[in-house]
Amino acid sequence: MLQGTTIILGVSGGIAVYKAVELLRLLTKAGADVHVVMTQNAQEFMTPLTFQALSGNQVHTDLFNLHQEQEIGHISLADRADLFILAPATANLIGKIAHGLADDLLTTSVMATKAPLLVVPAMNSNMYENPLYLRNEKLLVDSGFHVMEPATGELACGWRGKGKLPAPEQIFEAALSVLATKDLLGCQLLVTAGPTREEIDPVRYLSNYSSGKMGFAIAAVASRRGASVTLVSGPTDLTVPSGVKCVPVCSAEEMRAAVLAEFSAAEVVIKSAAVADYRPVKRAEQKMKKQADELTLPLEKNPDILAELGEQKGERVLVGFAAETERLLAHAADKLKRKNLDLIVANDVSKEGAGFNVDTNIVRFLHANGEVEGFDLMTKEQVAEQLLNRVRLLWQAAQHKIG
Repeated sequence: MLQGTTIILGVSGGIAVYKAVELLRLLTKAGADVHVVMTQNAQEFMTPLTFQALSGNQVHTDLFNLHQEQEIGHISLADRADLFILAPATANLIGKIAHGLADDLLTTSVMATKAPLLVVPAMNSNMYENPLYLRNEKLLVDSGFHVMEPATGELACGWRGKGKLPAPEQIFEAALSVLATKDLLGCQLLVTAGPTREEIDPVRYLSNYSSGKMGFAIAAVASRRGASVTLVSGPTDLTVPSGVKCVPVCSAEEMRAAVLAEFSAAEVVIKSAAVADYRPVKRAEQKMKKQADELTLPLEKNPDILAELGEQKGERVLVGFAAETERLLAHAADKLKRKNLDLIVANDVSKEGAGFNVDTNIVRFLHANGEVEGFDLMTKEQVAEQLLNRVRLLWQAAQHKIG
């Protein structure tokens, strides 16, 4: 994900320093080459050795350390960076950078870099709300810095308010967004994800094994690439990607209503949800008690949301998914044609690594013009990247046709 990327992680003093360790782990796990710069105050909370062990690189602390300067000085740090992250960024650090002050290794490196900068503030809520601080933050934003909004919650000082460092996973996602090419900027994209649940009685339901991971990956990657994303999701335990509007639903009927409500504004629709084909004819008002050895449960068809969208898609780009266990290409090609799709993503869920509730997939892309593309095992984020590369071309062609 971040292979070949050099990231400078600037760490300033604050109790939230411990979260920077987890952020470093996420960045290195994704393949980034991370170099940590610590202020003197940051070293009062955690030793450089922790960051050095996790990054595999020497931690930089002193502007006037001859060994550090000779090996990788602040100019070299600044030049090699693809991204500069300041986390946690204290009010003091933000104030100095906003006014062009450079009196230690971290601030001189920031002043010297041409890489994008992601600033993640962390401080007492009163400090965060201070007009002087807010003015300094605005100066950074106006200068092109990417500034994350702090989280709200219990602060180290015992107060409760806004000023907490966001979760490392959120900072990591923000870093990916800053680095991503915004080739979907302006695109209105609607994604569906997850399973649906069709209630039998107050305690039982019909569903499937879908985790929603594929749809959430598409939403996350599309948002990073600049799209305005609405995610209609059945029940999952996944975290909604940053910047994505999420509409939670449960049943197929609820998903249909939510999708149709968002459809008019969408330019691209990607239907990756695993919608139940059938639902009980009647939901029991009370829990059904075990009685006979056998139970017959009458079922009726759910609405075919994808087919309905295909009938009224106009110049929209419409993408579907086909999860099959046999005759993969034949079934997918039939679905592509019957439902008036531009592209369908087909996978054989009986294959290891390609089924539900895993982080990987093995897919085939079938295009409306008959082209078929095959891929080896990939993560679902990699599948999302490849899919959105094709969607971007279809969307641009549709926009050109409209224009």
